[in-house]
Parts: sequence; structure tokens; C-alpha cells
Amino acid sequence: MEDRQKKASGFFDLMGKIGRLYTERAMHAQKAFAEHLQKAAMDPNLAVGLPPENPLQSWTSYVTDAAQRAVLFWDILRERGNNYIEHKKEGTPPLLAFKWEIVLDGRTFDRPVNYALIRIIPPKGVRVDETKRPFIIVDPRAGHGPGIGGFKKDSEVGVALEFGHPVYFVIFFPEPEPGQTILDVCAAETKFLETVVQRHPKSPKPTIYGNCQGGWASMMIAANDPDKVGSIVVNGAPMSYWSGSWSEGEGENPMRYSGGLLGGSWLALFASDLGNGKFDGAYLVENFENLNPANTNWNKYYNVWKNVDTEKERFLEFEKWWGGYFLMNEEEIRWIVDNLFVGNKLARGEVKAAPGTYLNLKAIRSPIVIFSSKGDNITPPQQAINWIADVYSSTAEIKANGQVIVALVQEDVGHLGIFVSGKIAQKEHTEIIEALDYIERLRPGLYVMDLQETSGTGKDRYLSSFREVRLEDMRSLNRLERKDEKPFEVVAEVSELNEKAYSLFGRPIVRSLVNEKTAELGRNLHPLRVQRWFFSDFNPLMWPVAAMAPAVKAGRKPAEAGNPWRKLEAMGAEMITASWNFYRDMRDATSESLFFQIYGSMIALGVSGDVKPAGPAVEKTDPREMPFAREALAQIEKGGYPEALARIGALLGRHAGPIPLHRLAMTDEFIRSDKVLSKLSEDEARRLRSEAGVMVLLEPERTLHALPALLSRKEDRERTLRILEWALSLDGITKEQRDMGNRIVGLLRSDAPGSGKARPTGKGNKKA
Repeated sequence: MEDRQKKASGFFDLMGKIGRLYTERAMHAQKAFAEHLQKAAMDPNLAVGLPPENPLQSWTSYVTDAAQRAVLFWDILRERGNNYIEHKKEGTPPLLAFKWEIVLDGRTFDRPVNYALIRIIPPKGVRVDETKRPFIIVDPRAGHGPGIGGFKKDSEVGVALEFGHPVYFVIFFPEPEPGQTILDVCAAETKFLETVVQRHPKSPKPTIYGNCQGGWASMMIAANDPDKVGSIVVNGAPMSYWSGSWSEGEGENPMRYSGGLLGGSWLALFASDLGNGKFDGAYLVENFENLNPANTNWNKYYNVWKNVDTEKERFLEFEKWWGGYFLMNEEEIRWIVDNLFVGNKLARGEVKAAPGTYLNLKAIRSPIVIFSSKGDNITPPQQAINWIADVYSSTAEIKANGQVIVALVQEDVGHLGIFVSGKIAQKEHTEIIEALDYIERLRPGLYVMDLQETSGTGKDRYLSSFREVRLEDMRSLNRLERKDEKPFEVVAEVSELNEKAYSLFGRPIVRSLVNEKTAELGRNLHPLRVQRWFFSDFNPLMWPVAAMAPAVKAGRKPAEAGNPWRKLEAMGAEMITASWNFYRDMRDATSESLFFQIYGSMIALGVSGDVKPAGPAVEKTDPREMPFAREALAQIEKGGYPEALARIGALLGRHAGPIPLHRLAMTDEFIRSDKVLSKLSEDEARRLRSEAGVMVLLEPERTLHALPALLSRKEDRERTLRILEWALSLDGITKEQRDMGNRIVGLLRSDAPGSGKARPTGKGNKKA
């Protein structure tokens, strides 16, 4: 009885909290709506002002301008439709701004996949050094075709070429191969990686640059074959799908609730059955568009109509990519939904690889750079970063695993802007790509990358620095300490039940009504496709528009900027935008409230099944018990000059402030000039840094007092002392670093060969 009362009390408390939060969301939406209208009314650029001297002339000028803009607007839509049809006839090739050639075609593999590896041909005037680290850019297969990473000259591809790197690109074709699975794709991409390594035997290991869903694909490649990956960059990549921010005020991250409100993965199976075993990527694109109905239904088109003389090329270029819809096999979308969207299994280590094995992100030893944005409502920073806390239980475990993870969080750019914005390419991607040459010099740990603007230009416009943080600090991104993720466990259970119910009762009926012709008809009648081919030369109603457009362009008479009717038009457009935004905010608030009412109540009333605790799924691991840590600690008293320098760097690094990129560059230059260190392979250098980091983390004093034994040769010790003297003279050295450096110098000098003093055993916690 007492237990029932407790559950009932918890249920009503939860419902009350959800109700209060919904009220706050609604009030925030109303406030934002009112502020938007007020801003439009008070904007001096939109104010009508005094009546014009000649009202009739102003009206006539506006009507003429509006009519001409209308003809040209519909002509642009006609061209968009023609481009869509022509692009489809061409086979929907990648929309890259660079020439390319196929290196490896996955359709010819023993397990064929609709993927291929291409090499980007450098434009005229761009020189590529074949001995530099090659880049492999992996675009997302999330409804659209490939090309977003090289859509413009100012893009990931363009920046990498500008730095002289060979660039490869993973593309895919519109139709999946029969029986193709995500694990087949992962195996093919691993083969692509091996091919790039073979083509560049004198280069450092490749960097994999993954965009959006290409990010988790890149992580799977690296986990599958960690020895061949140099570094990984994941941009706007969802890795922890349940994460978000159930916060006060404005609602956030509405997409994470859609799986639960739609009942889980059964809908993906239903859509695949309607497609005769193929899932239409247009459904995914439609989900993206629904996130911002104001832009989808109004702003995008009004902006073209408003600026019809200047917006044509930009609009058509983007729409050509946005309107290329690709297909997946049912097995692929089912895997994605079950393992990622609903199951959230990748970070938990529950994704099956080969029979009897699972993908383990801890197997990745290469540096990982995570780029996300607070303005991204598709992949918010929580979804991009929280996987670290799912994989690692503490900062100590990250260090003990020898892992370097760098997070760069932008403030306001949206999801697509991360990949296609020229400003982002010139700033964030430029700094990331430049830093990758030196980022491996960082000690194992978790870092935040900060960018500071300078008076320079081009590559020198921003200064990068790396600030070490604790894993616990990164958890501050989650206002509710991830307790809001608990209902998603229930969603996974409900999804499994619904999928079984659909497979048993619905699927036989749907499949009996569908064949390839009905599937193709259904795809062509999808609203996103209809709005393209309907407004094309395929439709006779558009022929008069094509005939009128040249004459309208020749006789174009735009209204003057100060025309009061144009200002009224712009003000009305802002009101329409505000209305759409109000609808979006209320819709998202309702979805959020409904989600927690349904699934939160199941937990509160105890009617759910085996619900796991919220938050990280991993158990806390004692870093000393990790195999790598045990091996490292056993080697503290062993080694020579390279090991000693690595450990001195780790001892000094414990007390470092933000590390500027130029200091990493100096470190890199020093290592290349040293006759001993320069002979170390990339893997050997990484192992030394990782071991030193673990030693200093777990046994700092023992590591310190073992240094004299490692530098028993007089020439090694003298060179080390000269290096220390130089390092301690650099700008930006903290007091704690200087104190530690002086301790090391004193220890090495007092224990110098022939000094007559006993040499330390390297055991215990003695102080110099």
C-alpha cells in the first residue's frame, strides 16, 4: 500500500512539473512572438514613415516590381524543377565544387555496397604534397546525396587542399546494393582507409573527417581498424542520441522526442515496406525541414522573391543538392534506428561487429576532434559530446587509455552551417585542419579548443589554444545531469514491442499491396519531389513563365528601396515569420510535454520493464587496473632519453594553462630536429606520450625520481638540462610549471654521475 502511494505521489509530482514547464514554454513562445512583432514594427528600415509625395507613382512602381518579381520567382522555381529532373537523369552525381576521379568502387566488392572512394583533383594553382597526411572526408547518408563537405571552394575539401593535403572523399550512389547492410558499408570504408594508407606509404596516417552521420561512421571505421587511423574529426555528429537539454525557458532539441512519439522503429519498417524494401531518404529530409517551418514554408521562398535579381544562383545551387534524395535498404535504416536513434547503443559498446564481437570506442587511440554548435537543433553539443561520459567513467580513465579528445563548441551556427558555411570553413575548419598537424603532441586527456581573433588575415586571423578540462566539467552541458534520458529507455522497450506487433499484423498486409511500380510511384509523389517536378517544364502550365521571363528581365524596373509598399511587404513578411515561429515553439513544447507525460509516467508508476539507470552506462573503472596502465606503471624505472623527455613533458604539463597552437608547433619542430626523437615512428611517439601521461597521473613522485636512472648517460642528461633551460624561458610558463622544472633540474644535477650522491631507487614518494 505504501509503495502504491509513493508511486502515485511521484506520478502527480511529475505531472505537475511537466505542466509547469509547459506553461513556461508557452509563455516563452508568446513572449518571443510579441517581441518579434514589436521588433518588426519598430525597425526603422521597415517603418513606412510619412505618405509619399506621389502615392500613385509609388503604388504603380511597387505593383510593376511585384509583378515582375513574381514572374522571375516562378521562373526560378521552374529552373529548380528542371535541374532536379536533369540531375536525376545524370544519376545524381556528387555535387562537389572540385574535379575528382574514382579510386575504388564498392559496387565491385565481394559484398557490394553503393559506396566509392574518390580522389579530389587539386584545382589549378593548388599544390598538394603527397607526403603530407591524407584526408578522407565522409559525408552523411541522411537522405541527401554526397558533396556537402566540398560543396564550395570555401569548404572542408578546399581548406585541406589549401594546406597541401591529399584529399579523398567517400561518396555513395542513389540506389543501395541488394542485401547491403551498415556493417558491409563499414567494412568497405575500412578497405577505403587501407587503400589510402597504401597509396601514401611515406605520409602520416590519414585523418578521417566525418560530417553528421558520417561522424559516427568515421568512429566505427576507427574502432574497427584503429592502427591505420591518424586522427578523427567529427562535425555535428550525433553520438548520444538520447541527450539534449530539458531546460527552463525555451524548448530545445525537439527531434530527440520524435522517435518516442511515433512509437519507435516500426514506422521505418512501414516506410520501407511502402518502398518495396527500400527506405526513401526524402522522409529524413522532411524531418529536417519540419524543424524550421518558417524557413521551409516561407523565408526560403520569400527571400528569393524579395531579392529575385541576386538570389537566383545561390538558391539554385543549394536546392540542387537539397533536392537529391537517396535510398537505403530496409536493413540499413532498421540498423540505424534500432542501434542509434532509438537504441543509443554505439557509445554503450552494444553495437555488434563481426559475429561475437562488439564495436568498442575505447579501441580508438588516435586523437579525436569534436566540432559542434549550440545553434544546432539537430545535433546539439550534448548529443555530440556526451558519448565520452558513456565510454569513459573519469578523466583518469581517458588518460590511462592514452586518448586525446578535443572539443570545439561554436556558439550559434545551425546544423548545415557547420558543413557548408564559408565563414565556418575559413575559421573553425581552417583552425582544426591546421591543428591536426600538431594535436598529437598533446598529452592524453580531454581538451577544449578556443579560438581568438587577431589582426591577421587568412590563416593567421585566429589563434588556437587548448585548455585541458575534466570529464566532470563537460557534464555541465547537461542541466539535469542526464536524468531526462531515463524515459528513452522506456522508448526502446516500447519500440521493440511495436516493431514485433507491426511485423506480425501489419507487414503481411502492406507487403501484399506493394510492388516495385507502386513503390516508385509513391516516391515520385512524395511532396518534396512533387514541388520540384511539378514546377518544371514537365508541366505545360510553366511554359508561359519560361516565355515571359526573358522579356521581364530585359524590362526590369525594381521599386526604389524606400518605397513604402515594399516596406509594408517586408513588415508583413516578418509577421508571417513570427507566426510560423510561434507555431513551431508551441508544437515543440507540446511534443516535449506529451513525451514526458507518456514515458515519464510509465517510470513513475513502475509499469515499464527493465529500465536502466540514467546517465553513463559504464561502471567506474579503476585506472590502475586497466591493462595499459598496469604495463605503463611497470615501466617507470625503465627507458632512456626519449622516455625521460616524454615524462618530463608530462610532469610539466600537469600544471600548464591553455596551450597555444604555436607552442605545439615549436614542440613538433624540436622533435623533428632531435636526432633521437625524430627517428621515432608515429605509433612509438604516441605510446611514449600515453605511458608518460599515465605514470604522471597515477605515480607522479615515483615518475619524477626515476628520471636520473633514465638519463644515466652524461650527454643525455646535459642535453635534457639544456632543453629544460630553454623550455622554462618560454613565455606563458606558469609558476607551478617553473617550480616543477626547477625540481627536475635540481634532481638531475644533484644526482649527476660522479656527484658522489646516492641515486634514487625510483620508489616511494620522495621530494627533491
